[in-house]
Amino acid sequence: MKKTALVIDLDRCIGCYSCEIACKNENKIDLGVQYNKVFTIGPTGSFPNLEMYYLPAVCQSCENAPCVEVCPTGASYVDKDGVILVDSKKCIACMSCISACPYGARKFNEKQQYVEKCTMCSHLLNAGDQPACVKVCCAKARFFGDVNDPESKVSKIIKEAGSAARSLPDEGNHPATRYILHDKTAKWQNKKSWTFFENI
Repeated sequence: MKKTALVIDLDRCIGCYSCEIACKNENKIDLGVQYNKVFTIGPTGSFPNLEMYYLPAVCQSCENAPCVEVCPTGASYVDKDGVILVDSKKCIACMSCISACPYGARKFNEKQQYVEKCTMCSHLLNAGDQPACVKVCCAKARFFGDVNDPESKVSKIIKEAGSAARSLPDEGNHPATRYILHDKTAKWQNKKSWTFFENI
């Protein structure tokens, strides 16, 4: 089954925020709302062995998406490419999906009174293009494709990265988005390391 997701190389990311800006411009996102927010992690360690990196928080394209499971109206759904979307016409603003997402990837649109999130620029995908954040990344740190296809570019990148390709902590939802980071100090599987997601 096809499952498209982002692969983000944190070793290459320079924290330029182009992905944030491109996302807002392409999707006409209101002020105060971000589908793609870049966090600065660190510095950690002791001088001179310091480490700092940038972590873009995006929809994690979960295999077992809790946001979809809890939606009472079917407004949250997975399309043919494995992209998790929200049908604004079906959304009743109960916000169950916002509570269910372990990564704070969903936002409530106060003006329109429905929940919204990253769509991986599905309108561009349908036209045979790539998400805006991938296209504008000047560091070539973002990739998008079918992570279930072993011959896809993203699958090859994940395989080549080996143990440096990781996901955010798995709450049983199996996030498909992968981050590549060759680090020595970050404790990726320690849930306490990710408490900043509560404030996204």
